[in-house]
Amino acid sequence: MQVIHARATSAIAEVLRDRMVTPLFQPIVDLSSGLVVGLEALARGPAGAELEFPDRLFAAAREAGVLAELDMLCVERALECTVAASAPPPLLFINAEPAVLDQPVSSRVIEMVGNGLPFRYILEYTERALPTSPGVLVHLAGIVHQFGNGIALDDVGVDPMSLAFLPVLEPEVIKLDMSLLRNPDTEHTRSVCTTVAAEALRTGAVVLAEGVETEDDLVTARRLGARWGQGWFFGRPAPMGQVTHRFDPAAATQVPPPRPGFHQARGTPFQVAAGHGPAISGSAAQMTAALDRLRKLIAADDHAVILMSAADAGVPALPGLLADTTARSIIVLDNPVPGESAVVVIGPTYGSAALCVESASGRLVFLDRLPAVADVARVLLNRLGPGRLADRADRP
Repeated sequence: MQVIHARATSAIAEVLRDRMVTPLFQPIVDLSSGLVVGLEALARGPAGAELEFPDRLFAAAREAGVLAELDMLCVERALECTVAASAPPPLLFINAEPAVLDQPVSSRVIEMVGNGLPFRYILEYTERALPTSPGVLVHLAGIVHQFGNGIALDDVGVDPMSLAFLPVLEPEVIKLDMSLLRNPDTEHTRSVCTTVAAEALRTGAVVLAEGVETEDDLVTARRLGARWGQGWFFGRPAPMGQVTHRFDPAAATQVPPPRPGFHQARGTPFQVAAGHGPAISGSAAQMTAALDRLRKLIAADDHAVILMSAADAGVPALPGLLADTTARSIIVLDNPVPGESAVVVIGPTYGSAALCVESASGRLVFLDRLPAVADVARVLLNRLGPGRLADRADRP
């Protein structure tokens, strides 16, 4: 075992030293026109070597403690190969490794993005990152938008919790996991696709089906509400030099435009909430009624996402909301806003609510309109991200 570990460690060190990552590119296709709207970059190690395929490549990097370095090299190589292409795609999809989302961006990436790219890139978050790095996701999404690019939420449908994050992240592209395509008539698939369709209608996001391998898959993808698709039916991943697709020149405009500042709302949770709804006197009766409404939402679904910030002088009953919940995602801020308490409940199918209380005045705001609740959630999540990420405004 030690010999295998030493060999893998040596091999990954060589990959990093000699920049031996050669990305392959898979087409993403408009299901109506058949035109290619973009390419997704897929990392590959040295051809024919032990670390050629991504599972072994990333496992070796993780074992050697150099996962961040490998992930950044993959981003660099994807950008370099696409910039050098004779006919770059309108959109380039790049995957973000969840475990190292908060790493500093290399000077090479900053240089390329700063010089201007002949395409728009879409940074893909897998839903695996949601429970571990929600604050970082919001920070990074805001900075990606500052540079005119966008984000995609990948593997949607595997974990119902990802649906609850949709209105908070508001990705430009929502990628349906291939498991939905394989099981199109289950209650789970219908529920996921109904929620995704409503979000796409609200925000203009493009729905993309993964795993399209046959003509039947293509028909199913359309039935599930997908506008775009990717999979072997449209083409196998290939080096950039072998890409001969006919690109849709208007593809970049089909994705919602960037919104600098959208993910980084200004103000405290109470200030943001008061901008959406009336601040009323927090009498005992009003407070009890608001807390009861939150309890009902929390009890309604195990897949709810709960965000809480409880000030010392806030609402004494607020922490008790979590006493009997079975929710899988509970995020309690360890640096609450002084003089304020807030709780946000967002569920994947039933709606959402936010309660914000200002201790000094005793006023409260209760919101139950999804966009307003998502605004408050973003304020809270911004307080979760590492300070070094929030302060680094030059990150692409």
